[in-house]
Amino acid sequence: MKMKIPETMRAMLLEAPGEPLTLKQVPVPAPGPNQVLLQVHACGVCRTDLHILDGELKNPKLPLILGHQIVGTIVDLGKDVDQFQLGERIGVPWLGYTDGTCQYCQRDQENLCENPLFTGYTIDGGFAEYAVADQHYCFTLPEAYADREVAPLLCAGMIGYRTYRLAGAHTDRIGIYGFGSAAHIIAQVAIHQGKRVFAFTRPGDNEAQEFALQLGAVWAGDSTQAPPEELDAALIFAPVGSLIVDALRATTRGGTVVSGGIHMSDIPSFPYRLLWEERTIRSVANLTRKDGEDFLAVAPRVPVETQIHTYALETANQALDDLREGRLQGSMVLIVD
Repeated sequence: MKMKIPETMRAMLLEAPGEPLTLKQVPVPAPGPNQVLLQVHACGVCRTDLHILDGELKNPKLPLILGHQIVGTIVDLGKDVDQFQLGERIGVPWLGYTDGTCQYCQRDQENLCENPLFTGYTIDGGFAEYAVADQHYCFTLPEAYADREVAPLLCAGMIGYRTYRLAGAHTDRIGIYGFGSAAHIIAQVAIHQGKRVFAFTRPGDNEAQEFALQLGAVWAGDSTQAPPEELDAALIFAPVGSLIVDALRATTRGGTVVSGGIHMSDIPSFPYRLLWEERTIRSVANLTRKDGEDFLAVAPRVPVETQIHTYALETANQALDDLREGRLQGSMVLIVD
C-alpha cells in the first residue's frame, strides 16, 4: 500500500561553497524510472561533505542537499523498479549512477566510470526528510544494525574496506593514519582477520590514541612518530599529503601505501630511496557495488560496532564543524525525525 507523502520537506541546502547550510522547505522529489523514494531516517556525516562544503571538490550541483550515507524506508517506486518493495529499509552510498557502457564499466571498474553521478554531490543526498535514489545503487542492510548504527557503514565502512583490500592480502602489520570514522570501522575488520594495527593520529590527540588501543590496536602514536616495527601496509584517511611520505618511511620492502580519501593536500617531494625496494603508492576512487555488498556481508560477522554521535537534521552545520575540528571520536550521524 502506497504511503502518504507530503508535498514539501525540510532539507539542509548548500547554496554556495564556503557558506553554511540553510534549513529550507523544498518540494519532495518524485522518483523517476528505476528510482525509489526514501523517507530518510538517518544520514552519516562524512569528510567528503566537508570537501564539498569548503569548495575543495569543484562543480557540485547547486543548490545541493549533501549526504551520501543514507538509511531510509521506501515510500514510493518509480517505473521499472523491480529490486525493492514499498516499506523496505535500504541504504544509499556515494556512488549514485554509472553509465554501464564506458570502457571502465565494461571491465568491472564502475568506480572509474566516465559519466558517473554521486549522491550528495552531483545529485541530491540525505540531509533531508526524503531522497530519491537509483535502485541499482542501493543496498539491503543487515538487520542487526539500527538506522543510526548502519549509516556510517555506507561510506566510511565501504570506502575503508576498499582501501583495506587494495593494500593486498599479504599484510600482517597495518598502519592507519587518521583515526576517524573510516579508521575505527576498518580497524575492527583488520583485527578480526588477525592483522596487527598501528594507529597514527594528530600530534597530541591522546583521546584518539586511547580509542584506537581500546579497539585492539597494538600501538598508537602521533603521525610524526615512527612505529615500533616496519609496516607491511599503510592506509591513509586523513587528507594530508605529507602523510604519504611518512607512511613510505614506515613501510617495509614491498610495502603498500593506500590513500582512501577523495581529496588530499599536495604531496611534498621525497627522496627516491623511500619508494625504492618495490614500495607502492595507490589511491582509492569511489567504490563498486561489489565492495558494498562484500563489506555489508563481513560487517555483521566481525561484528563491526560503530561509535556514533547523533545530531538533529537542523544542526548539520554543528556536526560538520565538529568533524572539521576533530572534536569527537568515531562517526557523526544526522537523525531525521
